[in-house]
Amino acid sequence: MPQHPETHPDAHREAHPAAHPEPGAADTFTVTTATPDDWQQVVRWATDEQWNPGRDDTASFHPTDPAGFFLGRRGDATLSSLSIVNYSAEYAFLGYYLVHPDHRGQGLGLATWRAAFPHAGARTVGLDAVPAQQGTYKRAGFTPAYDTLRYGGHPARPGTPAPPEVVPVTGAHLDALARYDRRCFPADRSGFVTRWLTAAGHTARAYVRDGEIAGYGVIRPAHTGHRIGPLFADTPQAAEALFDALTATVDPAAEVSLDIPEPRRAAHTLATARGLVPTSHTVRMYTGPLPSEDQPRTYAVTSLELG
Repeated sequence: MPQHPETHPDAHREAHPAAHPEPGAADTFTVTTATPDDWQQVVRWATDEQWNPGRDDTASFHPTDPAGFFLGRRGDATLSSLSIVNYSAEYAFLGYYLVHPDHRGQGLGLATWRAAFPHAGARTVGLDAVPAQQGTYKRAGFTPAYDTLRYGGHPARPGTPAPPEVVPVTGAHLDALARYDRRCFPADRSGFVTRWLTAAGHTARAYVRDGEIAGYGVIRPAHTGHRIGPLFADTPQAAEALFDALTATVDPAAEVSLDIPEPRRAAHTLATARGLVPTSHTVRMYTGPLPSEDQPRTYAVTSLELG
C-alpha cells in the first residue's frame, strides 16, 4: 500500500508539537528553502516510498510558492523535507514530510516542521494522513474532514468515441479552465493550472457544453503508470466521458491511478465500473476553518502531495 508523508513512524512522532529533538541534533542541522533541482532528491525519496509522484510534478508545483519547499541538511547532506505551499492569504497545503530512513529518531523531522510550519502564517492548512496517524495530527491542531481512496489498475475501455463535448485543451481554454478550477479548489491557482495543463507529457481534456466549461481532467506519466488528477465535472456523465477520453490516450498495458474523496460516491462508482480497485486510504485533515470548495464536482484530486 502506498505511503504518504505522514506515514513514517519517526516523522509522526517528531511532528507532534510536544515532542523534542535529540540533544545536540540542531547543532549542525539547518533548514533552508529548496530549489527545483534540490527537490529532485525529495521526489526520489517519495518514489522509494511508493507514493508514485508524477515524473515532472516539481516543474508545476514549485513556482506556486518557491518559498514553501524546505530541506533539512547537515553539511551537504539532505536529511529531511517538508512542503507547505501557500495558495492564497487563507489557504495552504502541507506535504512531502520526509526524513531519510538512515536519520530517523534524531528529532530532525520536528526541527524541520518547526522551521517550515510558520510559513503558513494564520492560514488554514490541509494535509493527507493515514488513518492510524489521525491522533498525532489532532494533537497538532488538525481536524479530519473526509477520507480519500486511491484507485488503481488497468481501466476498461468502452470502445466508443468520445462525445463532441470532450475536446483537447488549447490556449484558448486556459482562462475559463482556471475559473472553473476555482469552483473546485479552495483557492485561485491560475498559474499552477496553466502550468499543469500545458506541461510536457500531460494530456488535458475539457468538457464544453453550450460554449461553457462543464469539467476538465489531466492524465500524466508517473514513475509507475499514469495518474489522473484533477478530474472535475458538473455531472457523472461528463466525468465518465473525460475519464474515458483521458485513459484512451495511454498504453492499455499501463496502470492508471486516481485519488477520490470518499464523499463523492459517483466517482467511486465510475472507478469501479472501469475495473479499478482501492489500493490505499488517506484522511484529509485541516487546521482552522474548512476551506470553501465545490466538493460534488471533484471526481479526483490533483495530488495528495499538494492538494
